[in-house]
Amino acid sequence: MGEKLRQRLAGGGSILRAPGAHDAMAGLIARNAGFDVLYVSGAAVTASRGLPDLGVLTMEELTGTVRSIARATGLPLIVDGDTGYGEALNAMRLVRELEDAGAAAVHIEDQVLPKKCGHLNDKTLVPTDQMAAKVAAARKARRHLTIIARTDAAASEGLQGAIARARAYAAAGADVVFPDALTSLEQIQAFASAVPVPTMINMTEFGRTPLIDPATLQAAGVSIVIWPVSSLRIAAHAMEAFFTELARDGTTAPQLDRMQTRKRLYEVIGYHEYEALDASIVRSMVPEQPD
Repeated sequence: MGEKLRQRLAGGGSILRAPGAHDAMAGLIARNAGFDVLYVSGAAVTASRGLPDLGVLTMEELTGTVRSIARATGLPLIVDGDTGYGEALNAMRLVRELEDAGAAAVHIEDQVLPKKCGHLNDKTLVPTDQMAAKVAAARKARRHLTIIARTDAAASEGLQGAIARARAYAAAGADVVFPDALTSLEQIQAFASAVPVPTMINMTEFGRTPLIDPATLQAAGVSIVIWPVSSLRIAAHAMEAFFTELARDGTTAPQLDRMQTRKRLYEVIGYHEYEALDASIVRSMVPEQPD
């Protein structure tokens, strides 16, 4: 998967669009909508466990989620590896674990633990050479995984500081660089034109970076765009409304038109395909209801 991803990047085609999928169901829905690359956000996976994005997710929890999404979708996954779960040796182990789980790429960032969302204040960064060593270790450990180096330097060291770090990370072996929380299209274009490897950009909502369409980003030199937490935000907002109304009304009847039908659920998860794997299982019949 990782080699194919790098081949696509080297081919110079359309920008890769990777929406975030925090679980396998979200991944299946994204695939059915036509996306052929997915992103697995550490923030979204952590939030789905009711926890904040402060580096508390374990490697085992992350790889378990990646494995389930990869199995369900069969798509290349770009995975948020936070700070690599420690130093260089930990980053090497993360690379191998993610490869075994079915990932195509991982990004590792240059924050100090406890890390924060890249769009928040008061982030502390490790020295450039320390992060470069971690990138080099990840590159050495990889069998096929694409290595992406994320830098959060723009807020504290300015655009030129972020560019300098990205160049050092590329020299250490990063296949792609990811400057988080740039604040304008002009900054994005300047960054992408100043680094020797492809650039990935984050289109998260409610952050520092303005929301820009993929065609404009591609014209600015961007190779990958991600929407890390968008599907989780949509799902959580819908669930808040659902539970509020259920608590008030005591019935789900007024909300049926907003629900995925049983028939559609079975189609998405391939229910009958699983039944067909064993001829001894009688095919279940879904009660006829309007979609």
